[in-house]
Amino acid sequence: MSSTSTHGQLTLPGQAAAPDGPVDLTPMFLMHHAFRRDLANFSRAVRGTPVADRRTWQALDQRWQRFSAILHHHHSGEDAYIWPVLVAAVEAGGSPADRATLEAMEAEHAEIDPMLAACHRGFATLAGRSDETAHAALVADLTRTTERLGAHLGHEERDALALVQRFLTPEDWARLDEQVGSGYPAKLIPFTLAWVMHELPPDGRAAASTFLGRPASTLWWLAFRRPFERGERAAFRYATPD
Repeated sequence: MSSTSTHGQLTLPGQAAAPDGPVDLTPMFLMHHAFRRDLANFSRAVRGTPVADRRTWQALDQRWQRFSAILHHHHSGEDAYIWPVLVAAVEAGGSPADRATLEAMEAEHAEIDPMLAACHRGFATLAGRSDETAHAALVADLTRTTERLGAHLGHEERDALALVQRFLTPEDWARLDEQVGSGYPAKLIPFTLAWVMHELPPDGRAAASTFLGRPASTLWWLAFRRPFERGERAAFRYATPD
């Protein structure tokens, strides 16, 4: 079980909880913020983009593929590295409720995967042709995905990350974070760095810059930021605020 010292936690828009404890959960909260931001932007874009605007649908299709790839690597890393370590710790000193929380994390990942695939089919269809039926289906599929993934992120923040604080040390977490990060393809890293930094509030950007370090932050600002923002404008040109 971890020590009782605490580390002040980052809180970002939409976040359900920020369990205090010895582990700095900044990287997890940054990822969750970006997932929530993307889901909101996709929802607005899908409702607002004209079905016949093939170029924008192609940009949205490509952008969804990148969102899905990052989410896949994030969930795969949790399933392969984080949850097994926590399960072992919970079995040694936790409760049945703690174990149920971790079992729910993997079950929710499995539930979300086919929802992501359904959205991918919808984006791919609309990137290829104007199809009102496919558009209506995508609106429904994306609504379900947004609700389910949003609920999962909240569940993880409230309950699973509380277990991280109870059972893991900062050294445990640093090792696990490195293992999870090693699963990201090198070609996805520039996009992912800009994706994490995009539309963060000032305190979030400061926390992200501290976590990433000066070299990565400088690369984002000088090399990755503007190309990413151009891509966002192309994909989300019709994603007007509600």
